[in-house]
Amino acid sequence: MLLSKEVAMYTLRPSVSRPRILRLAMLLVVAGLATIPFIQARAQAPVAGQQPDQATPDAGGPGADSGVIALPKKKEKPEDAPPPAPAAPKIKNPEGMPTFSLRVDVPEVTVDVGVLLEKTHQFVPGLKPENFRVYEDGSEQKIIGFKRVEAPITALLLCEFAANSYHFIYDMRNAAWAFAQQLRPQDYVAMMTFDMHTQIVTDFTQDKQQLQQGIAMLQIPGFQESNLFDALYESLDRLDRVQGRKYIVLIASGRDTFSKLTFDKILQRVKASRDVTIFTVSTGGAMRVMNEGRGGMMGAIRDMDYLQADNEMKAFANSTGGMSFFPRFTGEMPDIFQNINETIRSKYQLVYRPSNAKQDGTYRKLRVALVDEEGQPLRFQDQKHKPLKYDIIARDGYRAKQQVE
Repeated sequence: MLLSKEVAMYTLRPSVSRPRILRLAMLLVVAGLATIPFIQARAQAPVAGQQPDQATPDAGGPGADSGVIALPKKKEKPEDAPPPAPAAPKIKNPEGMPTFSLRVDVPEVTVDVGVLLEKTHQFVPGLKPENFRVYEDGSEQKIIGFKRVEAPITALLLCEFAANSYHFIYDMRNAAWAFAQQLRPQDYVAMMTFDMHTQIVTDFTQDKQQLQQGIAMLQIPGFQESNLFDALYESLDRLDRVQGRKYIVLIASGRDTFSKLTFDKILQRVKASRDVTIFTVSTGGAMRVMNEGRGGMMGAIRDMDYLQADNEMKAFANSTGGMSFFPRFTGEMPDIFQNINETIRSKYQLVYRPSNAKQDGTYRKLRVALVDEEGQPLRFQDQKHKPLKYDIIARDGYRAKQQVE
């Protein structure tokens, strides 16, 4: 009862003034403004179990104490970088013209030329490029390279070793021995014999004594047949795997009795060979002289076989720029192989680009001539002003490359 009475008396008391009410209102407003930072801090505080914001702040300063460290951004281009290279100019074809490539393969032909006096077989030194004329299929060619060559040799000694007659074996061994005596320490030489089959006596070696031992072992032949064409074909195939200039010294009677190849086939193979020169030495000359014209009809057929064999040996040598020899006595062997040795080591090497640049695989004939300063045929004289005849040793042609080679 008392409480309600006092309230009623308070509300009805007119003694409370208006200025006091205004002061109370202002106090309430000030109290409300003071609580705003506290409310904002409570709103920004992380909830339990929630990770703080780890976003990387912008460059220029660190973020919160528990956040990552802000690094300054790198410049896209360093100030000291060199300027970029200028762009390559683009070449455009005219309108309507397609793009194509051109490849020109200009062949070169190398011709080894030996100039020997006809009487003494001595090499003629001192010639100049102006003294040489090279003709291919009758057309003169321009010489672009010239030098004199004297170098070690790479040679294959191909010997006939068949059971036909002891005279042929005797001449063959003497000729092979004389060839071995002319060798030098830098030379590479191999030896192969043939009858019905071929046999390698020694592979390529610089040991002259090994070659001489191989010659001494040739005592008893195996077969009577003499397959010269097949043996020569196999020799050319083996030498194709050897780089550089090669030589074949063929010591044989020249007769072929049982080869699978014909003479036309082997001659075609000889002409197609590259970097190979053949020298031929005939055997059995003394026996042929003693039996020539004897034996009636069978003797005449035998003599014709030997004449044909001589022509075949000459063809092999002439087609490759070599020489042919037909000795009758053993004493001729050292001089013959000395001439071969000088011819192989001392020569002139001519280089030209053929005017016919077609790579059609055709056979092209070569001819080499010597001229003086006025363009006339070159002439030599001895000390008594007598004319001296000379021989020009060069291959009579070559086969051009095929388009697919």
